[in-house]
Amino acid sequence: MTMTTARPIFDLEQPAEPRGPRRKRALNWVAVHALAIAAALIFLLPFVFVFLTSVMTDRQSLTSDLWPHEWQWGNYLEVWQTPGFLTWWRNTLMYAGVGTALTLLSSIPVAYALAKFRFRGRNLALMAVVSMMMLPPQVTVIPMYLVWAKQFHLTGSLWPLIIPLAFGDAFAIFLLRQFLLTIPDEYLEAARIDGCGHLRILLQVVLPMAKPAIAAVALLQFFYCWNDYFGPQIYASENPAAWTLSYGLESFKGAHHTNWNLTMAATVLVMAPVIILFFFAQKAFIEGVTLTGVKG
Repeated sequence: MTMTTARPIFDLEQPAEPRGPRRKRALNWVAVHALAIAAALIFLLPFVFVFLTSVMTDRQSLTSDLWPHEWQWGNYLEVWQTPGFLTWWRNTLMYAGVGTALTLLSSIPVAYALAKFRFRGRNLALMAVVSMMMLPPQVTVIPMYLVWAKQFHLTGSLWPLIIPLAFGDAFAIFLLRQFLLTIPDEYLEAARIDGCGHLRILLQVVLPMAKPAIAAVALLQFFYCWNDYFGPQIYASENPAAWTLSYGLESFKGAHHTNWNLTMAATVLVMAPVIILFFFAQKAFIEGVTLTGVKG
């Protein structure tokens, strides 16, 4: 009588994975992430250079040394206490904040009408908005300057840049309109059945659903106003009390052309607010931009 060894029903030992596929996957992972890291370094290195130079001494900032021998954090305080810098900061904050608010207040109703209303000439109005996006501002700068200077006497201030934003922005209208097209009309019809008017539908139905697009438009407009150099140069250059950070930074650079550490410290103070704002709001910004254009 022969004895037979019973075989287990389930083999708990899994066959070892061949080394070839594992090595290939590992190499692919390293290659993909190496390219991502290299691309990130390309974008980050200028910011790192500006920051490191901003905390150097006057003497070292003119040399080829890349790492500070002594960390001079007082450079930021010296820049902040420079006469006029706080005024430039306040003017820029007013220009960006008020301009963004006026852009949203004036562009949202127009975008809502172009997206959800059916009226004669709607396509013509949309074509007019798109054509305004294609018109360079340099084409109209001379007649607009003459109007603000001779008719309203507002040159030497930021009002010629802020007031037009109360009448809408072509790009903001177009971006919001593309997003509002993705909102189903059934929600609006249900609100009308409940007795809501157009204003109540806009405030209670459309705006809560359009938060990503509104956030994207607000960030884009804030960044544009904060970094605008052309507009303040045209309308506010004659009055130093109305300068913004972008235009005042050029004057600061001319006055401290041998103090690269102070110039870089001023540059960091100008860039920091928009970088921090984008860092905290990037999710809403990306969502608002990517969701537009889903429906034409």
